[in-house]
Amino acid sequence: MNRRNFISLTAAAAASTAAPPPVEQFTVWRAGEGGYFSYRIPALLATRKGTLLAFAEARKNSRSDTGDIDMVVKRSEDQGRTWSAQQVFADQGANTIGNPCPVQDRSTSTIWMPLTANPGDLAEREIEKNSQRGTRTVWMTYSKDDGRIWATPYEITNIAKDPGWGWYATGPGNAIQLRSGRMVVPCDHRRFAAQARHSHIVYSDDHGKTWQLGGSAQPETNECAVVELSDGSLLLNMRSYAGRNRRALARSTDGGLTWTDAGFDEQLIEPVCQASLIRFDRRHLLFSNPASKKRERMTVRVSRDDAKTWSSGLVLHEGPAAYSSLAALKRGWAGCLYERGEKSSYDTIAFAKFRIDRV
Repeated sequence: MNRRNFISLTAAAAASTAAPPPVEQFTVWRAGEGGYFSYRIPALLATRKGTLLAFAEARKNSRSDTGDIDMVVKRSEDQGRTWSAQQVFADQGANTIGNPCPVQDRSTSTIWMPLTANPGDLAEREIEKNSQRGTRTVWMTYSKDDGRIWATPYEITNIAKDPGWGWYATGPGNAIQLRSGRMVVPCDHRRFAAQARHSHIVYSDDHGKTWQLGGSAQPETNECAVVELSDGSLLLNMRSYAGRNRRALARSTDGGLTWTDAGFDEQLIEPVCQASLIRFDRRHLLFSNPASKKRERMTVRVSRDDAKTWSSGLVLHEGPAAYSSLAALKRGWAGCLYERGEKSSYDTIAFAKFRIDRV
């Protein structure tokens, strides 16, 4: 073997044993593909079998929050490297259905998916004014086969929504199951009377057979994420309209029936946008959002002390970015499904895979 070939083989061997890059990224959806104008509002679930399910709103004719919007899902069985063709699993014709917030029951393995809907020609501002043409409704679907087949969505508005509320949204992102078995869905609503925004939760204590309305947080809170802390209490991390560009926080010691007064996490800057918060394992929490006063710089942070402090973070994308959803993967890896682009935050929905020890 000549010296040149020896050097080439040595370099190849070194490359094959080198540490993987800190972030691996893959495009899951791109605006304009698959018969839809754009894709928004990602949600990510790692199932008990190890399958990754990526959910998104498929917006037929525009990027608007109102219009013909369907729910789609893609599956990955190789930890996010490749994804299946998309499947439409909720479609109300020309109307809007979206805001995915899945959770898998660890006892039954059923995946529950709450959604919200409204007439496709009814804008949020009309819903907030108690339009006689319609309102926001709450729906539930489920899968018993690892996300391949989904039940026809059924309405749960009468138990999930107070009659005095107009706008309503589930998640988006992910719901959780507590150590007690209770499943908790983070939501938000807007009251007719004061036009005040509030985060709240919906929960089930019987493996999804029935759902109940839980407690609400203080005003000027909105899209939220919930996590169970080491002591069994719940932490609600919320989009805030208080004008501080910081995430709002509330806590519950009764499973989400009541919440403390809202405070702020001065470490978590936000541009007034959705964010994701999950428990990665017994020791670590993960948080992702656009860490800026603008929708840009998607960043993942880790906490090892129940959200008292956070790492400086791992930047997934410096450019435009918006909504995100985290999931714990295998062997110390985590995933983030998030909106990103070069000119707009909504050009693509990408999947980033990274090691927890790099965050």
